[in-house]
Amino acid sequence: MPNSKQLLYAGSPQRYDELLERDGSIRAHWLPLIEHLADGGAEMARRSVEMTRRLIVENGVTYNVYADPQGRDRPWQLDPLPLLIAADEWRGIEAGVRQRAQLLNALLADLYGAQYLIAEGVVPAELAFGHPNFLWAAHDTRPVGNTWLHIYAADLARAPDGGWWVLSDRTQTPSGPGYALENRAIVGRVLPGLVNELTVRPLAGFFNTLRESLMEFADTGDAPLVVVLTPGPFNETYFEHAYLARQMGLPLVQGQDLTVRDDTVYLKTLPGLRRVHAILRRLDDDYCDPLELRPDSALGVPGMLGAVRAGRVLLANALGSGLLESAAWQGFLPGAAEWLLKEPLRLPSVATWWCGERPALDYVITHLEQLVVKATYPNQKFEPCFGRDLGRQQRAALIRRLRGRPYAYVAQERVSLSQAPSWRAGAGVQLTPRTLTMRVYAIATPSGYQVMPGGLARIAAEGVVDIVSSQRGGGSKDVWVLAGAAAREAAGDAAVASEPHALPRRMRHDELPSQLVENLYWLGRYSERCEDKARLVRATLAMRTSAMVWRRAREQCIRYGVLPREGDPAVTVFDDAHEFGLAADLGRLGWCATQSRSRLSAEHWRSISVMQRQFHEAGATYNDPLEALDRLVVALTALSGFALDDMTQDDGWRLLMLGRRLERVQFLAALLADRLASGALIHQGDLEWLLDVGGVSITYRTRYVSTPQLAPVLQLLVFDEGSPRALGYQWSAIRHALTDLADSLGAAPDEQLELPPVQLSELSTVGVEEEAEQGAECRKLISAALSQMAQAAAQVSHRLALRHFSLVDLDLHTVAT
Repeated sequence: MPNSKQLLYAGSPQRYDELLERDGSIRAHWLPLIEHLADGGAEMARRSVEMTRRLIVENGVTYNVYADPQGRDRPWQLDPLPLLIAADEWRGIEAGVRQRAQLLNALLADLYGAQYLIAEGVVPAELAFGHPNFLWAAHDTRPVGNTWLHIYAADLARAPDGGWWVLSDRTQTPSGPGYALENRAIVGRVLPGLVNELTVRPLAGFFNTLRESLMEFADTGDAPLVVVLTPGPFNETYFEHAYLARQMGLPLVQGQDLTVRDDTVYLKTLPGLRRVHAILRRLDDDYCDPLELRPDSALGVPGMLGAVRAGRVLLANALGSGLLESAAWQGFLPGAAEWLLKEPLRLPSVATWWCGERPALDYVITHLEQLVVKATYPNQKFEPCFGRDLGRQQRAALIRRLRGRPYAYVAQERVSLSQAPSWRAGAGVQLTPRTLTMRVYAIATPSGYQVMPGGLARIAAEGVVDIVSSQRGGGSKDVWVLAGAAAREAAGDAAVASEPHALPRRMRHDELPSQLVENLYWLGRYSERCEDKARLVRATLAMRTSAMVWRRAREQCIRYGVLPREGDPAVTVFDDAHEFGLAADLGRLGWCATQSRSRLSAEHWRSISVMQRQFHEAGATYNDPLEALDRLVVALTALSGFALDDMTQDDGWRLLMLGRRLERVQFLAALLADRLASGALIHQGDLEWLLDVGGVSITYRTRYVSTPQLAPVLQLLVFDEGSPRALGYQWSAIRHALTDLADSLGAAPDEQLELPPVQLSELSTVGVEEEAEQGAECRKLISAALSQMAQAAAQVSHRLALRHFSLVDLDLHTVAT
């Protein structure tokens, strides 16, 4: 067992070290953690790192860096060692962040209102009016409750003297709180004993408060509806959007899910339109309304700004709040605090000079070696430039740029970021220092701003000391705010390790967006489609030793598009470039799951993620296809269990199950119709193949104790209403599901969807095994009825889509005002 001293690294005199005192000793509040690491040794370190990576992949925690070689779903980077903040120190940070949120909220109200600060010269007019995020269309608007910032984030850095400074303010759509909660969930599993031992303050209450505050601000006497507005799955932080919606029990919507009528925002739901009272948006200001803001936006809602002006909807944050996302404001905040709050800033900003003022420009040029030059506005393509790193020609070129367009640049003092311990990859239990910044969040409540007791620490890539960025290979840490001694005594034996999951409110069926329900429906269809195709290919490959059965079965796979005509089926089954192949459909299943993620449990999502990864790995390593298909069928069958026992049985669930049942009927009915269409007898090998495809081989052997014969095979696959794999059972279940759906939605009798008539019940298997013309005619009659059933299932699917997934009629009734 290594001594704790052996884990440590040498401190740096130029930087504050979160772990080490100046003399190299361990800070008191870090001692339990370091002793725990020393006791666990290299094996515990290895397990912790591997468990962290595994949970990130299985939970689908992603941060999508555009043009990243790892693809659209780039795994989130998390160091399992948390950043520890002592209780006394946190109180100062909390007070400073709370005051800063109040200040920026008041500043936004003034800049979009009376503009006293501009008139008094406290802030320059050029900085506000020249900012691309100043929304002229939002001037003189007053948000609901006069609150501009419902959620605010401050990026903090610790200077070498140990003091915290604000590097930047996030006021538009601050990202990261969902990642902070997921970090806590993962690190809480990796280091469960320490979470309790150190009495780490929980985070879940923060998200409950955010949800309840939005409802209270937006309360108009009705039951208020709050939604989370996302740009969609291609956004870099889409995981967080879905995660927050699921944790808070709110519908996750995209722009096309909403519509504005008479200055009121409505959500398109299954029963019709339902009024939206508040929107937690993750969409930038100018994309929110293509009618008045950015006309090329396909992400927003036409008329949104009009609803805001009318006071008919609350937006969190208010439109125009992106105005304060510029480093240039930092230099003017001390004066604004004195003017608006009548008090000094508790949490200082890093020293900042906006070059649009001549004295500031002169200072920046004179002291360039000590400064970092940045773009004033977020739409500029200018990377931060460290003056000390410039050669003579580069320095001269930068000065020319500063003199040519001074208002476009801002300079800040270069801060030597603090460093914290991180596990070095592949080095056992050895620690290494990484520089970091910390993002802290505050939310507006009716009684004032509340600060999250934790946050999101971001660490630089190894070997990088001045730039902390996820796009440049950086990672994250959980932030543990330690409770004081009194709080530890009060906590007693209360467990906080399992706290990350906020208690969600239950959505009513009229809060389900129609697009979400459509994705759930197709999730059901693709889940069943993949299972059917996996069983079909597995049964076919298992028949390679029987030439006649193999030829007919392979032709059936080609006709269904499961396998291409050319190539080895054992290889092409893994080819995702084949449009109708199994691999391509698994990708579509994953897409529908991504779109529906806010409605899936963590275990449900994890099973889909693991299933896709295992199938992809099997194809990449040329594993035995039958073994890979066996695992895939087991995983797909588990999805059916999740659908039955892991989801609330509301209208979304009913349509998911309808999708599964209709897909099974279409596939199996069409397959059997094809095999019976010629009227020829079906041989024993083909019957065994059909039983395998239908998933009833064991049931047949148990029930009939004989070699397969056509009549009992058809009885088991078609007519048996007591067998869940039989078409009769599924058809009856579809009929009941359509009735339940209509009753739930309150549909009038003439509005209910009905199953097209199918003459299956009038048929019989008597004579179906005869070789004479009478037997052939019987087989053809059954084939025609099965073909009719497959077409009827397709017809029902089309009617469902028209009835529930295409809310375009102008006379849709409003189900809530």
